[in-house]
Amino acid sequence: MSTDDNETDCSLVLSEVYLYLDLECSEERRLLIRKHLDECTACIREFGIETEVKALVGRCCGDERAPSELRDRLRQKLDQLEVQS
Repeated sequence: MSTDDNETDCSLVLSEVYLYLDLECSEERRLLIRKHLDECTACIREFGIETEVKALVGRCCGDERAPSELRDRLRQKLDQLEVQS
């Protein structure tokens, strides 16, 4: 999907997919991401992969939750990797 003032950029949607899956973004942002996913086949395909990865991790780790400091550091590292790509 092309970038426009009224459209959500694919790279931005995919960078926020875990926030969306974990319900860690605002309702407004969730609606924008959901709308984009409904309209963009490339992103919905990637979203499906991310959903499966999240489910697999959930099955393997059970109810364990990483400390918030670790999650924050991982998000920062992932953001850095994404920017370099």
